[in-house]
Amino acid sequence: MPIRMLHDRVLVRMDGGEGERRSGGGIVIPATASMGRRLSWATAVGIGPNVRSIVVGDRVLFDPDDRSEVELHGREFILLRERDVHAVAANRVSSDSTGLYL
Repeated sequence: MPIRMLHDRVLVRMDGGEGERRSGGGIVIPATASMGRRLSWATAVGIGPNVRSIVVGDRVLFDPDDRSEVELHGREFILLRERDVHAVAANRVSSDSTGLYL
């Protein structure tokens, strides 16, 4: 069944697993290691009609503590508001723009 996002909502899929990861130097960091507050990257898979700065396929940076999780067709997704997205990474974004403040 098709799903249409409403208002300023952005549906994203996490890029990587929540498990262990590697540091830049190649050190394996287990999933149980405690860390300070850390932002996460995800890929936008659906956007509402009032979203102005994000298109489907963009990578977005958000705070994983401020998220609503949803399961669709057996897969986990996260529902955000556009104002909860801290940054957008895409080829169409110019390096000299400062962004849009809501």
